[in-house]
Amino acid sequence: MSLFSAPALPRRRWLQAAAVAGAGLLTGHASAAAERTIRLSHVVARDTPKGMALERFRALVEERSRGRIRVQIYPQGQLYGDHDEMQALQLGAVDMVAPSLSKFGPIGFPEFELFDLPFLFDSVEAVRSLTRGKVGHTLLQGLSRQRLMGLGFFDNGFKHMSANKPLLEPRDFAGLRMRIQGSRVIAQQMRAWGAVPVTLPFSETRRALETRVVDGTENPVSNFWTQGMQAVQSDLSLTAHGYLGYAVVTHQRFWENLPNADRRMVQEALDDALVFGNEIADAQNDKALAALHLTGAANIHNPSSAQTRLLQQASRPVHAELAARIGQDWLTKVQNALIKAT
Repeated sequence: MSLFSAPALPRRRWLQAAAVAGAGLLTGHASAAAERTIRLSHVVARDTPKGMALERFRALVEERSRGRIRVQIYPQGQLYGDHDEMQALQLGAVDMVAPSLSKFGPIGFPEFELFDLPFLFDSVEAVRSLTRGKVGHTLLQGLSRQRLMGLGFFDNGFKHMSANKPLLEPRDFAGLRMRIQGSRVIAQQMRAWGAVPVTLPFSETRRALETRVVDGTENPVSNFWTQGMQAVQSDLSLTAHGYLGYAVVTHQRFWENLPNADRRMVQEALDDALVFGNEIADAQNDKALAALHLTGAANIHNPSSAQTRLLQQASRPVHAELAARIGQDWLTKVQNALIKAT
């Protein structure tokens, strides 16, 4: 499935794309010694782990190029949102994006949906051993099917459930409308627990919660806190049921247009920024949770072992369905890699 078979960008977005892409063409024809701007779009706040990692990338590139290469960052969906950032990358309207791994399944890379499986990973360290190893390399290499370049993984830790009541076992979800990313696996997870999945862009989530368009959602604590969701959700349940990670992606057209020396410098700056992002992810989530406890802005709940087992048992059909869809070999590769990491 090609991205170009996806629904067209709205007219306003097309105008944005044309304007920004035009600017990119001007920089693209510059000589190796001339100034260059890298346009990077993402959908979360600057003070989230992802936002902070990308700001570090900007600072490193500008420092190491002595200001010759600038990184223009458009955070919090200012330019493109969940539904159109990948298409904007394909069109050349931006040069880099940092989407959640859930974004790759709908555009033709269903193997990335492995990361959405509930209760697949025991720890962030297990995820990192996977993404830094052969499985992660194979996943990024596969993006070349659509002339995309995967430059690296990083994470924001584990997701937890929020609503206006505790969500600790499947019966608590019955009939709730739960906001999700556009992921078949996450949609099946919600259905398996008795909820109704509602796909919405991240930038629209808080408003949808406030107006009761949806009843709840799932997020790492840092996203919950920085988006002010505690003002519209009374309860946060620390289910740690799923992982939220990202990949930084560019287009082969842009990457191949960079001089070799610049390409190496940009990749090294990104590698360093992603290490930084992973280092602060846990700290930022812990900081946000401490702030919630301190302010009393939300009721914090910890599921018991028995309640977690109920959620895990109800999730088994979700794992089986994905294995049937992408091939059991993928799940076997992941499981073997995780066993080696322990």
